[in-house]
Amino acid sequence: MNLKIFSVVALLMTALMVNPTLADEAPPVDRTATGGAQTLEDIMARQQQLKVDESFRSENLGDPANAAAVNDQLGTRGGRSDADVWRGVRYNENDARTQVRGPATNVMIQDGGISWYKLRGGPVINYGGGAILGFVLLLVVFYFVRGRIMIDGGPSGTRIERFKAIERFGHWLLAGSFIVLALTGLLTLMGRSFLIPVIGNDAYSTLAVGSKWLHNNIAWSFMLGLVMTFCMWVAHNIPNKLDWQWLKAGGGIFTKSHPSSKKFNAGQKIIFWTVMLLGASVSLSGLSLLFPFEMPMFAATFDIINSILGTDFPTVLAPHEEMQYANLWHSIVAFLMMLAIIAHIYIGSVGMEGAFDAMGNGQVDLAWARQHHDLWVEERLGKQDKGESS
Repeated sequence: MNLKIFSVVALLMTALMVNPTLADEAPPVDRTATGGAQTLEDIMARQQQLKVDESFRSENLGDPANAAAVNDQLGTRGGRSDADVWRGVRYNENDARTQVRGPATNVMIQDGGISWYKLRGGPVINYGGGAILGFVLLLVVFYFVRGRIMIDGGPSGTRIERFKAIERFGHWLLAGSFIVLALTGLLTLMGRSFLIPVIGNDAYSTLAVGSKWLHNNIAWSFMLGLVMTFCMWVAHNIPNKLDWQWLKAGGGIFTKSHPSSKKFNAGQKIIFWTVMLLGASVSLSGLSLLFPFEMPMFAATFDIINSILGTDFPTVLAPHEEMQYANLWHSIVAFLMMLAIIAHIYIGSVGMEGAFDAMGNGQVDLAWARQHHDLWVEERLGKQDKGESS
């Protein structure tokens, strides 16, 4: 019997190889006759996020009168899981419940994870990583073309206090924690692709677990530093008419001119508000990820956007979708923050002579201060003459 079956299969395969048009001319499969079995083409199309005609499945759910009996098949420990049960669950015909209680436990089928995984592992990593590498390369080229911004006439040798100890503490708490978060976040996001082939699975596993622990706990330091710097410097970062003059002159970055400014110039204000707004956003999405399913944000946000812009974003999201949106938003905003911080690090270190001292020991050269913050120097020296503190 087995020999006969084998012979028939062999003859069919030979016929297909000799006359391949036989396969192309085969009639379409009646999937409803097989209880909704998919073809290989359907499976491949769904993996590529293409629209698939699922009417053969959604319209073949069985007799609604038997829904209760179908649900009973699941039982308290799973039991049978016929295709009719899961078709009903998928198309909201069967109101199945689980014994486990929680915000997401009753969502039995949620295939949005495929789209999330492909977006996270593709465009987010490729565009985000490419933007960082490209921006670093651009700064290297700019450094060799423009050179370092020097103090006109050289340092004066006289020092003036730029930032107090508490200000420097808040700055370094924010900056240091962000650097740790950026490195551990990149390792978690990209490590599987780039590090496993180099160091192996076991070493990467240890590194990933440590990175996850650091990322989750250093986040609190970042949020504290964000609040501290906002409270200390927000009054100095309110835009004014001097900022437009500074921007028109390029802030002395592209030219030799040095437009007037107070404690913070327009460029520093841009960095300040970028860090504050993006930092608050990345913190909120981070909290949503730290406490899964407890802080849904996107359904309500989409509802507000729709009411203002007339868009059609979804306002009813499954708990899993909320987490997927939070993860993508967290990564995208973090990449934008990295770009802003890289620019800030460049100017505050190799890009400008004397700039690092402001946050290094709090004392800057008077000639540097007059060159970049002349109005602040006048105000500062005036208060010193009156015995006041800035």
